[in-house]
Order: sequence, then structure tokens, then C-alpha cells
Amino acid sequence: MKTILALFTICILALPLAGQRTVGMITHDPSRAFPGYNLIYPHNQPNVYLLDNCGRIVHTWQDSAMWRPGNAAYLLENGYLVKTKRLANFQNDSIWAGGGGAIVEIRDWQNTLIWRFELNNPQQRLHHDFKRMPNGNLLMIAWELKTEAEAIQAGRKPALLPQKKLWPDYILEVNPSTNQVVWKWHAWDHLIQDFDPSKANFGDVKAHPELIDVNWDTSNGHPDWMHANAIDYNPELDQIILSVPTFDEVWIIDHSTTTQEAAGHTGGKSGKGGDLLYRWGNPAAYRAGTTTDQKLFYPHDIHWVGPFLDKTHPHYGKLATFNNQVNPRYSTVNVFDPGFDRSTWSYPMKDGKWLPEKFDVDLTHPDTFQINSDGLSNVQLLPNGNTLILSGRWGYAFELTPSNQICWEYKVPLSGGTRVTQGRVLGIGANITFRMDRYPLGFPAFSGKDLSPKGYLELNPDTTACTPVTSLKTIPSPHGLHYFPNPARELLTVFWESSIIQVLYVVDVVGKVRMEAMLQQGQNTLDLSGLSSGIYFLRVPGKQAMKLMIQK
Repeated sequence: MKTILALFTICILALPLAGQRTVGMITHDPSRAFPGYNLIYPHNQPNVYLLDNCGRIVHTWQDSAMWRPGNAAYLLENGYLVKTKRLANFQNDSIWAGGGGAIVEIRDWQNTLIWRFELNNPQQRLHHDFKRMPNGNLLMIAWELKTEAEAIQAGRKPALLPQKKLWPDYILEVNPSTNQVVWKWHAWDHLIQDFDPSKANFGDVKAHPELIDVNWDTSNGHPDWMHANAIDYNPELDQIILSVPTFDEVWIIDHSTTTQEAAGHTGGKSGKGGDLLYRWGNPAAYRAGTTTDQKLFYPHDIHWVGPFLDKTHPHYGKLATFNNQVNPRYSTVNVFDPGFDRSTWSYPMKDGKWLPEKFDVDLTHPDTFQINSDGLSNVQLLPNGNTLILSGRWGYAFELTPSNQICWEYKVPLSGGTRVTQGRVLGIGANITFRMDRYPLGFPAFSGKDLSPKGYLELNPDTTACTPVTSLKTIPSPHGLHYFPNPARELLTVFWESSIIQVLYVVDVVGKVRMEAMLQQGQNTLDLSGLSSGIYFLRVPGKQAMKLMIQK
């Protein structure tokens, strides 16, 4: 941590003429933006890039031009990259739809291939997303082929099979050490229908919200029936969540089951087998509401709020998502609490619908059209209280402070995968990007790595827009305390090196304690909103005080 903080450089925004920067880093307020490195894997090209907050490339995982994203990529603490990919030419593939993948790879920092798993044949295909579990296994989303006869036997209306096939989703868990599939869950095992009593799965759809109506269809019968685009795992609950945009819902299932139990309706901690423990966003999909009850509209990036956050964060453990099509003119970012009841190991319902009744957070861009993305996109709640948002269809990312002010902006400088010149204005769809994730400066993957700037993605970049500062303003600490930004405004990030929990006092110039907090080892966040501008000191008992400026 100490080395990283000492070597880190921050960016100071120069004052060019208005409108000069149209791509790359557009806005950066280093006193408010959360410092870190941004991982992107833009469409229509094969490479994964790590950028600093100035928009400069600090590392690249390069691949052959024959490959494309398929779609997600994540950085592990040991410096390994896990990414999806597929061939650029998919014309002869039996199963293909937007988000299609084929391969998951693990590569080290030097881009050496460590592990590879492929699933793309006439019966099955990986797509969109995956999640690495604490045990190292990978949860992946895949399509599986169901023929017209199989779909009709399951109770699907023949009119909803114009292509005479269906591709429902399933989840597979793969152990990279053995290359074995160790667990599966199939949506096809949890169906219900009230169309044909002579076929399988016949029953009362409304009476069984834990099952999936095989005749719910919003895609004009396209085989890509569910289009699950995001997956996350909660190790504390041993549960999996899926974003299912064509149902306008998110689904939670029990992972504590065996594969056999996951195919049935009993077993696991919940006792429900592989049935849905929770579904939220569109109660009409299980006949418990109307369009007025709908909350999610083609959502992306559902996940439990938690990575890089302290458990004291007000939204830790809740669910966050990008709500793509909530309005014809704009999208929103939303956080909500499903209210899991550990005493009953279930999610509460009211009037036949799962809770909550409203969002805890409902954010959009100050200029709402700037966040108008009908697909892709993601959101990340940052340790300093800010929110990082990517409007994927525009390749446009921005960071909002708690007071809804923009403190950082970046536009992916690619058009159809080709680098563009600074000053070019890009339209919708030119630079589509699935996700952007920011990793903190202290992320273990960065320890000892060369993160010096190595150029820009854009051509003819404005190199004056970001000037490196040779020394960080966080004051090197002889007793293991580091903090930034300084001067600070609303929030202060504090790194505490010791494993001993310690009290931290914020005192004013006359020695009065204005606030106090308990420091845990690692990253802590202090809310300074109750303090006025001025000079303060951070005091840890028995240690030298450290000066802090607050400027509102």
C-alpha cells in the first residue's frame, strides 16, 4: 500500500477551450474523483485496457484481430485477467445472438495464457458474463438448444416458435483446476404453463411465482428467450443472481443445492431446490401485477453491492443495477434492498409480490439524455461515496458525487473498434462498451507492477489535459495512516495499515474533537459533510497528528 501511494500520480485538469475534448478523458476533478484504474473491454476489437483517471493506458492485454469480446472481463487480486471472447466471424455458428461468447480465458499480467474453457456448439453456447467464486470456480451463463418438439411438450405455444427452436439459459460452474463442470442449474427445470393441460408443467402461473412461465415472451418468439446478461454470487448466502432483461426482472436462486437438487423443487438451505427464491422488477411476469407495478426495464449488471466497500457503507449488501429502458429518453441507475430474512431464509413478499416497493437510490445523469442506453452498461458504487456509471451504447462513463455532480468523464475513443482522433464527435453505437470497472490504488494486483502511462487510446491526444504531479498530497505516514484527497470536501478515504482496530479523531485548530471513527485494517471512508471548511487534524492515540484541509 505504501509503495503504491508513493508512486501514484494524480491528474490536474487544464483549462482548454470549451469543446476541445470530445473523446478520452473529458472531465477530471482529482479532489472529488475516486483514484484508481479503469478496466475496459470495448466491443468490435480484441484488447482489454487498463487506464488511469487521466485516460492514459497503463496496461494492455492484447489479442489477435480475429477475436471479439464475449462480453465481460475482470481483474483478479493476483494480477490475472479473466476474460470472455469469441471469433469476430459468427456467420456459421448454430447459436448466435447479441452478447454471444464462446471462450473464457485466464491470462497473467504478461498476457500468458493460464487456462482456457470453450463452449460453443450446435447445442450450447456461453454468453455475456461470468462470476469468479471465492473458491476459484467460475459461474458461467450459457444458452442451450430446445427443439420445437421439446418446447411444445414443455407447454410453449406453437405460435411463439417462429424459428422452431428455443434457447433457454442455464448456469454451469467450472473448476479451472480440474476443467470439470461441478454444478449446473437449468431454467428449463423450473417451468410452468397454463396453455395446454395435456403438456408438461401445466398449472396455475399466479400460484407459483417461483416458477417461470414458458409462454412469457417479449421478443416476438426469438429463440434467445431470456437473454440473461449478468450474473453475481453472494458467498455469505450461497446464492446466485441473474439479470433477465426480456422478463424485465432479476432472479435469485440457491447455490447450496447439489446439481440434482437444483433440477428439482426441494433441497439446499432454502429447501426450494432450484426454484426461484426471489424475482423482482416486473410482477406481471408471474401474474401478480400490471405495467404500473413494473420497476425494471431491460436491466443490466445486477450485483450485490460490496466489492471494495466497507461494510459500514449505507448500501452494502443491497442490489444495484443499470435500468436501461426505464424511459424512452433516458436510463437510470438503481439500488434496492430485497430484505432477505435470515431467520426464515427467504425473501419477504407483500400482496403476492416480492419486496421492496420502491428503490433506495434512483440516479440519472444531470443531462438525462447522456445516460440513454437501451442495452449494455453498468454501475459501480465507489468507496468514497461516488457512483461510477457507464452508458454502454455510447461508450460514455461518468462519476457522480453524492450531491449528483459530475467529477469525472471518459468517452471510449473508438469507432467500430478503430481509434479516432481527439475532437471527433461519436454517435450512438460507434464505441459500444459492455462495462467499465474501477479498481482502487491499493488493489493487490497492482503491487510491484509498472503502471506508468503508455500513451492514449485516442489519436492526436490532448496531452495538456492531464499533468502528473510528482508527489501525492496524502502525506507519507510513519505510523501506517494514509488519507486522500487533501484538501477534501465531502468524503475522505483513509488507509490504515495495522491489523489493530484503532480510533481516529478529527479535531479542529483549538483541539476540539469534531468527529471520531473506528479504523479497520485497509480502506475506510469518513463522511465529512458535517464539517465546515477549515484546517483540521487527524489524531490516532499515541501518534503524531496529521493535517487535513476541508474546502467546501
